Amino acid sequence: MSGHYDCGGSARTSRGAAPRASIGVRSRLMTAPADRSGASAEASALRHDVVLANRIIERFGLSNVFGHASARIPGTGRFLLPTRRSPRFATEASLLVLDTDGNLLEGDGAPNSELWIHARGYAARADIGGIVHAHAPACICLTQIGLPHRVVHNQGAVFADCIAEYERIGLIRSRQLGEELAQALGSGLAVMMRGHGITTAAADLRTATVAACFLEESAALQLRMLAAAGGDAARVRSFTREQAERLNDQLSEPIVARAWEYYAALAESG
Repeated sequence: MSGHYDCGGSARTSRGAAPRASIGVRSRLMTAPADRSGASAEASALRHDVVLANRIIERFGLSNVFGHASARIPGTGRFLLPTRRSPRFATEASLLVLDTDGNLLEGDGAPNSELWIHARGYAARADIGGIVHAHAPACICLTQIGLPHRVVHNQGAVFADCIAEYERIGLIRSRQLGEELAQALGSGLAVMMRGHGITTAAADLRTATVAACFLEESAALQLRMLAAAGGDAARVRSFTREQAERLNDQLSEPIVARAWEYYAALAESG
């Protein structure tokens, strides 16, 4: 079952997220290179981004043993995904190439058993260039205490349309479950998976990664505010839609570039 919460906290059944403009940085990775040397450089840069995205979600506590980030190979139905190890150990040499039917096309090693999150996500939406799945602890807490995500700080404003919740307990280890999750995500930016984690999707992997970090930061702040308010959710002041709209640039290209620079620097430093 999937659902949405309105900003007042009541649940409403839905088949997908409310329509929303695609969010992402249309970088040069999304355009066809002019020559083979350019193509090689673009492919190398994309592989490096996939490695960094995986290391970022581990370095910043969104995942440890589990979790994975992928990127679509531009203009194709194929994507790059690490082998079945902790995201901390992702390397360019170990990346696999899969298609949206879950077939392993290139690379050595086994893909993550939840490859269907990525395969069917890319199949469902041509606008998606990057997907992040993480076991973000603060987000998991919100799903298990039955509270919706609320916009309580600037970077959380990009989630003002509220976030889909995928309520089925368990791992996404089949094509059918991957399609159910993609349906829950709809045209949105993120879906919170009850007792499991989050999945973010955007036009490019850097944006999807930054969105995942912002969402976990937002959820963690909400939990701290809830604790400070003695558990009384009514005392937690969330942004109105009008207030959140003033901050709808929080995943714009300059902000994503700034956040990615910071996250990547720390991830690369070990």
